[in-house]
Amino acid sequence: MPARPDAIADRHAFQQALVQWFHQEGKDYPWRRTTDPYAVLVSEMMLQQTTLAMVLERGHYSRWMQSLPDVASLAAAPESLVLSLWEGLGYYNRARNLQKTAQVIIDRHHGVFPTSLPELLALPGIGRYTAGAVMSFAFNLPAPLVDGNVARVLARLMDFHIEIDSPTGQRQLWKWAEGLLPTQDVRSYNSALMELGQRLCTPGTPSCLLCPVRPWCQATHPSTLPLKKPRRPVVAVEEDVLVARHNGKILLHQEQGKRRRGLWKLPAVHDRKIGSLLWSGHYTITHHHVSLRLHAAAETPVAQTDESWIVETELADWPMPSPFRRALNAVLHPVDDSNH
Repeated sequence: MPARPDAIADRHAFQQALVQWFHQEGKDYPWRRTTDPYAVLVSEMMLQQTTLAMVLERGHYSRWMQSLPDVASLAAAPESLVLSLWEGLGYYNRARNLQKTAQVIIDRHHGVFPTSLPELLALPGIGRYTAGAVMSFAFNLPAPLVDGNVARVLARLMDFHIEIDSPTGQRQLWKWAEGLLPTQDVRSYNSALMELGQRLCTPGTPSCLLCPVRPWCQATHPSTLPLKKPRRPVVAVEEDVLVARHNGKILLHQEQGKRRRGLWKLPAVHDRKIGSLLWSGHYTITHHHVSLRLHAAAETPVAQTDESWIVETELADWPMPSPFRRALNAVLHPVDDSNH
């Protein structure tokens, strides 16, 4: 069986096949209908470590763009609004960095997005991938990018047997991404490379028979690739919180930690007197599997540091981690199953 052509050496044909497939099969996402760097940046920050369905089907992107349609509106927005619009996407520092970036663009760049890679990388929270996405999708300028989908495609394309999340693996993937990059229509090419990983070159068993760049793929067992470092072991955590209600208000605690700073949640029980168990469930955050239990307060507690009594009818206006929002809604608005 003759050896398959090398994608780098045969990159023009490789690029042409990939872009042609994308023009015929590419999905129509809202951020692909614009070259506004702000809209591109918002979509890219939202899609990091989040599913496409979460961003699109649950309306996070559209709500954000309706409320904060440009850099100036984001730069001037109260942080509580920014966090509320981000609610459900997790990793809230992405939202804070997005606002910091908007403020830097207003203050240092006169409201105009920089178009060079070094200037983009100097913005808060903007890494190599995000800078490359803005460069290529907004400005159609040559810039490589490697996300999870692209890493998987490249690892299989090159039959790469080094862990892709290792420093050596990352260096090699970025080198290949740069070597395969066209000088024209970078927007379509990078979109195609990402979509290939999203739709055909998927985790587990890829759809190789439908792949437009199959002639260049060197992998003999693509389902075994890419290789990654072993996952961190799951740690079980128990979280007992208080549901204290008084005069149409509910007691909430404002987070001060690095991950959820500024968000509001039910306060920890600590040494407070509790009554009945109102709700229990589970959620996962990073490598922690949390058992969450909501307990009724046995008496009206005094608000402690970083706690406030919030009017129940205004809870939707207060940013809250999704697991607490779901649990609190289940307690405050129980579903009547008696007729089912």
